[in-house]
Amino acid sequence: MPFLDLTATSVELTRQLCDIESVSGDEKLIADAIMAALAGCEHLELVRDGDAIVARTTLGRGRRVVIAGHIDTVPINDNLPVVEQDGYLVGRGTVDMKGGVAVALKLAAELSAPPVDLTWIWYDHEEVDSALNGLGRLARTRPELLEGDFAILGEPTSAKIEGGCNGTARANITLRGLRAHSARSWVGHNAIHDAAPVLAILAAYEPAQLEVDGLVYREGLNAVGITGGVAGNVIPDLTVISINYRFAPSRSAADAEAHLREVFAGFEIEVTDMAEGARPGLDAPLARDFLAAVGGEAAPKYGWTDVARFSALGIPAVNYGPGDPLKAHADDERVAVGEILECERGLRAWLSAP
Repeated sequence: MPFLDLTATSVELTRQLCDIESVSGDEKLIADAIMAALAGCEHLELVRDGDAIVARTTLGRGRRVVIAGHIDTVPINDNLPVVEQDGYLVGRGTVDMKGGVAVALKLAAELSAPPVDLTWIWYDHEEVDSALNGLGRLARTRPELLEGDFAILGEPTSAKIEGGCNGTARANITLRGLRAHSARSWVGHNAIHDAAPVLAILAAYEPAQLEVDGLVYREGLNAVGITGGVAGNVIPDLTVISINYRFAPSRSAADAEAHLREVFAGFEIEVTDMAEGARPGLDAPLARDFLAAVGGEAAPKYGWTDVARFSALGIPAVNYGPGDPLKAHADDERVAVGEILECERGLRAWLSAP
């Protein structure tokens, strides 16, 4: 089993974590290593659920903070082991999100008497189907382990606080025609041609920018796929356009679906996937203290993240971690060493304050 040295710097610990391959579905080895590394921390109560690990303090503090991050990565593509280049750690997982995991592990081991009780969570299967997500599994089967007054998810934010997240909906618009021989097209009806007005709606659509609790979330509505066609001499009788709607956290799932049906009124539409967003959570007292400790201004999170799982439980949550999210999943994935150290500084300052 690989050895994780929790006395090493958070930068070196990031390297150690990344060099343990943990593509989604293959997290056992890294979960074993994390459990072994934390086993000597007498101030932590450890719980393992599959390949998700929960470490909790039980100091009787009046408030509890949850800090979570996933331990899996997307597939490797000749980008391990990690190398250091020009102030960056380069390799799979450095951004998404083992830099954040390293910071959390180091602080979990060292902060034995924080001013709030802490729940640290490292979970599996974030990069695959939502039904497999380890944090979602805990929310369904062990919700008491997620209880808290405020939560932080270590997703990459370039070491800046990003509040909440947009929701996301996927839908299919189906266009039906009538097959015919293309030499006698007038006796059929071309379903691909019927896609034109749908695409025109999408091209002309102006996404809203909605202010939610002081942050402005930009929405988006886009075609992400189109299928149709039978053969080179057949008029197609079916075309399906797949769309993705990213909506502000002030909208519910019902609001998002109603908006889609309004925009595409008269067309056959089926919503295939829906996940509500999360409000920023920055009005919570703990969030204000955290923002003051980290410094700077909070920004909105445009993508969907697992902060929404905390929001669904009534826990305000933000994203905060090292790494440029534009480099997540890239073959040249890389995190600035300075951002790892800055996230450690920010969290340590906040969790060490009297």
